[in-house]
Amino acid sequence: MKSFWLVLCLSVMVWADAHIFIYHRFNDSRYPTTNTTLEELRKEFDYFKKNGYEVIPLEKLVRALHNKETIPDNWIVLTIDDNYKSFYEHGLALFKEYNYPFTMFVYVGATEQKYGDFMSWEQLKETSKYGSLEFHSLNHPHMTELSDEALKKDFDEGLNLFEKRLGIKPHYFSYPFGEFSPRVKAIATSYGFEAILNQTMGAVASFSDPLDLDRSALVGRSDLAGFLKYKALEATWFEPNVLLSDGKLASLHVKAVTNATKGGIYISEHGYQEVSLSDGVFEAQINKILTKDRTRIIVSVGNKISTKLLVKDKFSK
Repeated sequence: MKSFWLVLCLSVMVWADAHIFIYHRFNDSRYPTTNTTLEELRKEFDYFKKNGYEVIPLEKLVRALHNKETIPDNWIVLTIDDNYKSFYEHGLALFKEYNYPFTMFVYVGATEQKYGDFMSWEQLKETSKYGSLEFHSLNHPHMTELSDEALKKDFDEGLNLFEKRLGIKPHYFSYPFGEFSPRVKAIATSYGFEAILNQTMGAVASFSDPLDLDRSALVGRSDLAGFLKYKALEATWFEPNVLLSDGKLASLHVKAVTNATKGGIYISEHGYQEVSLSDGVFEAQINKILTKDRTRIIVSVGNKISTKLLVKDKFSK
């Protein structure tokens, strides 16, 4: 990842497209990779204010995308996944102090089963006075490991319980672990969500798909200024779109909207390589074995990127 980042850092610092960020835990040192300290959160919030960014509700961005409106360069959307109690006990006060809107994606089963680290229904209702609550699944499964029937059961039972306990119909959904495949996306889309969010590094532009919105994670050791350098690269991914069971990645074929003659491909665990482009087409024979169950691939032109998170789908045909 470092070599890829060094290439991007060569770009001149410019405004990027709108960005959606994701948080999980707050001031919870037990989980450093998913935690954001209040000191770090305040630094990030101050950075937004000092550099002219506008923190807006997710609804405002989604509405602009559906209406095909221009997305202002300085828009920021803040989201929180998993309704951990640490948000209610630590993070919420800072959001209220800065008057920053947020969207929390609710892991319904954790609250219903009264898991110790998670907010209660009463705390969620209190939180809804300051931000919006949306759906993050019933059981927080690895969705690519579930059959169609099991996936639909999680959606059906989770959505019903969400509405019953909160009296709210959710309009947005975020994938547990940020993992999905074309099959999972098709099932999620069938529930009529206005927006679906992944956990894939990138930015949001007017051409972005509301049902596949990129978010960058501000957890652990994050680089806010680095994330804000990214612009969205308009691209169509022909292959790959799913990680094969044997882990083999044979080739890559992506068509981007660009006049550039040079681009780059980054594959997690395998690094960055520069490629020549003709009519915006990224084509490369990869022929690598990907050893992990999820792999990030990024195609880039300067500081414009398009990212694909490949996940093994046990039920993909």
